[in-house]
Amino acid sequence: MRQAIRSAVLVVVLLGAHAWPALAKAITITILHTNDMHAHVEPFTQHGHEMGGYARQATLIERYRASDPNPIVLSAGDTFQGTLYFNVYHGLADLAFMNYAGYQAMAVGNHEFDRGSAVLARFARLARFPLLAANLDVSGDKELAGLIKPSTVLEVGGERIGIVGAVTPELLRISTPEPEVKLLDLVSSVQRAVDALTAAGVDKVILLSHIGYEQDKALAPQLRDVDVIVGGHSHTLLGTAPGLPQPFGPYPTVAKDRDGNTVLIVQAWDWGRVLGRIEVSFDDAGRVTSWADAAPVPVVPAVPEDPTVRSMVAAFALPLAAARDAVVGHTTTGVARTRVTPRHADNPMADVVTDAMLAATVKSGAVAAFVNSGGVRAGLDPGPITYGEAITVQPFNNTLVELDLTGAELKAMLEETLGGLPKSAAGLLYPSAGTSYVIDIRKPADDRIERLEVGGKPLQAGATYRITLPSFIAAGGDGHALAKSASGYRYDTGILDVDALVDYLKAHDPIDGRLAGRVTIVGAPAAAGRER
Repeated sequence: MRQAIRSAVLVVVLLGAHAWPALAKAITITILHTNDMHAHVEPFTQHGHEMGGYARQATLIERYRASDPNPIVLSAGDTFQGTLYFNVYHGLADLAFMNYAGYQAMAVGNHEFDRGSAVLARFARLARFPLLAANLDVSGDKELAGLIKPSTVLEVGGERIGIVGAVTPELLRISTPEPEVKLLDLVSSVQRAVDALTAAGVDKVILLSHIGYEQDKALAPQLRDVDVIVGGHSHTLLGTAPGLPQPFGPYPTVAKDRDGNTVLIVQAWDWGRVLGRIEVSFDDAGRVTSWADAAPVPVVPAVPEDPTVRSMVAAFALPLAAARDAVVGHTTTGVARTRVTPRHADNPMADVVTDAMLAATVKSGAVAAFVNSGGVRAGLDPGPITYGEAITVQPFNNTLVELDLTGAELKAMLEETLGGLPKSAAGLLYPSAGTSYVIDIRKPADDRIERLEVGGKPLQAGATYRITLPSFIAAGGDGHALAKSASGYRYDTGILDVDALVDYLKAHDPIDGRLAGRVTIVGAPAAAGRER
């Protein structure tokens, strides 16, 4: 009998040690976060505004780490791909900064797979923080096995904070993981990882999500016990701050989980333009009770550069000059930038650019690509083509955005800027191979397009077409308000236009500059001028 009592007491003690954690207490934590950095190591200027840069971001992180309660630093993925820094260093320049700045977890983004498992595995092995994706099974991949985990636990202010990762379910369609990388059901795999944490006594859980803002809002009500979703993938600006454009939603966006508990959703735009910052207070049951200091923090010249990171960036920048001089292709004929005639609005360089855009996105279902006349800034002289020359053709750091439009919407989008013809071709969209149209300028300005073919077939008004646009046009630039307001599928691939061009030049070496006749003008007087 005494032995039985001892055994029962031992069982209770063991259960208490392993299954009954110490009572949680109320706590406030600060989440500092970034997403979709896409190798933007240096500050960049876009539309006249300088933003970003790891040296300024480091200053902000250190500032808030010193002032805010219980700070943690997280990345929601897509550190890879987007500038020459990635082409040269394959993520290691970014990793040097992330390790220095003290990042504590990172969701795996789709672009992390763009250069194969070995490149991602090297990044993961050198990272001082875990890479997370609950809906991936990499156990069969000899490079990645054991390097990507469903979750991790951070010790913060005497409390345990669970971090679960998730990658977009479109991974296999929009990137190139090895066949051994298996994608799991999003909802069930994330919930399984959350349940494992709660079973271990972790009652405060952050989902580090690389699935997109709209998808985060749809996912939150399907889950239990997730308190905060720190998102990425959709490059979404949430919240207001001086100097920032109109946001897509509030920061945080407040949702409810399956049990009616509060879930806070945040995202930090892209390219390090802002640092996400939110203080979240939890009660002793691990539920969100309030939040404060919630806003995107602009990373602008008013923020001083961290001197150590500035010197790191300077060192990494030295070898990039050689990369800019690298030959990426050849042209025997040269490629002219533009030629507008009474019959054609031809732009051979735009033909090459749009063909490159389509080649970069055809795997994800794109059937046509379009570029605005102002988005092509130079032609190419006969002879070798360097990476630096490719940048002069497309210098604006636009990314490629995929949109789903009905045939009627696509025609309306092409029509909306043609009122200036024949004097000006500003806003005219040049199409990729297989897509063509005729502009009759004798007709009303909103009904000038005839014989529109997409992907080699006549346009059908009710059909849905996935097209690729520069991010400038997708955001409404050059008067294309319809592209901005389109309500269908929208995905910013994160692929820089110049990188798509370089890949195309390499794959189609040499290229020529023959006129393709994709846009024909009828009804124009003989004096139609050249586009500026």
